[in-house]
Amino acid sequence: MDNIISDKFSENLLHEQILDQIPVMVIAVDLNMEIIYLNSASRDIFNKSTDSYKEQPFHKLFNIAPDHAASSVIKLAIDTQENQTGRSQLTIGNSKMPIEIYAVPLKDSEGTIIGGLEYLLDITQRVSFEKKLQEQSHTIKEISTPALTLWDGVLVLPVIGIIDSLRAQHMMDTMLEKIMETAAKVIILDIQGVPAVDTAVANHLIKITKATSLMGCQCILSGISPAVAQAIVQLGIDMGNIKTNSSLKNSLSDAFSILNLKITANENE
Repeated sequence: MDNIISDKFSENLLHEQILDQIPVMVIAVDLNMEIIYLNSASRDIFNKSTDSYKEQPFHKLFNIAPDHAASSVIKLAIDTQENQTGRSQLTIGNSKMPIEIYAVPLKDSEGTIIGGLEYLLDITQRVSFEKKLQEQSHTIKEISTPALTLWDGVLVLPVIGIIDSLRAQHMMDTMLEKIMETAAKVIILDIQGVPAVDTAVANHLIKITKATSLMGCQCILSGISPAVAQAIVQLGIDMGNIKTNSSLKNSLSDAFSILNLKITANENE
């Protein structure tokens, strides 16, 4: 049949007319990484005629480096005889196309590897969506972990929700940047909104307080609830010399003492 790619690959590739209906780019290569088939979607994307692509090296056809993911993933599938996936980006004219790559080895009827088949999926919309999610996540973190100036030389960082490694690092970055910006001498880390404290959370808090101390700023851990206090004791967590308090009010009072400040009542009131 004219529509069958070749006698050698006829048992491994679907009929051309069927593959041409698939809106995803489909590419087949032989063991020498030379193109033996492009479906209609691929030909349209790369502006190739039916016969202009055959027996051309994969990377040269698409004007990419030999180690480009689009070619290395399919080569890996051939070499390992296993399905492979990856992500990369293709240059189409003056635009960039992010792609997801799925590659599978091609075998003849006897199970011998004779080439590879690759699907290139345009994920432009997905990448755009993922970027928006990352931006939103960053914005939420900025909002949920603000370092505020409570008094001249005194900062407060109210924490609400679960503290994981990523958030702890963000908290530390926020605190240290604010300390440098304001030359603060005391920062109150208020964890009243943290639902639970385990060993991992406690270790994050200890690291944060040590980092602030290295910048000449004393950290007061505020908002220690009875449940959190019991958990810390039961877990045997050594909080070292970290100053702690049950309320923000008491923590602010301690901050004033550290700064040698006193609050006096207005006698005219």
